[in-house]
Amino acid sequence: MNDEEFNLDQSEEWVSKTQLKKESQALKDLGERLVSLSPAALKQIPLDDELFGAINHAQQINRKKDGYRRQLQFIGKLMRSRDPAPITLALDKLKGQHTEANKHFHKLEQIRDKLLGGSDQTAHEICQQYQQLDMQKIRQFQRQARKQAEREQAPTAARQLFQYLKQQGVE
Repeated sequence: MNDEEFNLDQSEEWVSKTQLKKESQALKDLGERLVSLSPAALKQIPLDDELFGAINHAQQINRKKDGYRRQLQFIGKLMRSRDPAPITLALDKLKGQHTEANKHFHKLEQIRDKLLGGSDQTAHEICQQYQQLDMQKIRQFQRQARKQAEREQAPTAARQLFQYLKQQGVE
């Protein structure tokens, strides 16, 4: 063996069969995450046409059938010839947006619960903090919610108050 062949052999990293299987499984898992996305979320992921078509096909297959498993393996095979970093980054970004939306949702619920459980003073304080809110509407929602609770009716006023807070951009 001459020096040139020796340098070529050293520059190539040896990867074990176990490592190859782990990488292949990771790509298959990434494909499975893509398949579980909604069509709207899937459009936000940078995918080529072939991979997008394979994912759409997998979404149409019954998950209990063997064809679904084979389609996931095919998606994993397609992923091996692509750079998974942009796809992973886009998935993480989507997950972050979902987490932020949940935090915002919980904060709106807390404000709604304070308004429904509190007095007029509480409503006045919240309306001062969020000046886009109409105090008269808030009081109306409070009265309706109390009446519905007394009559053991569905809490439609509470839902309407939540939607009102959401529409007014309370954060």
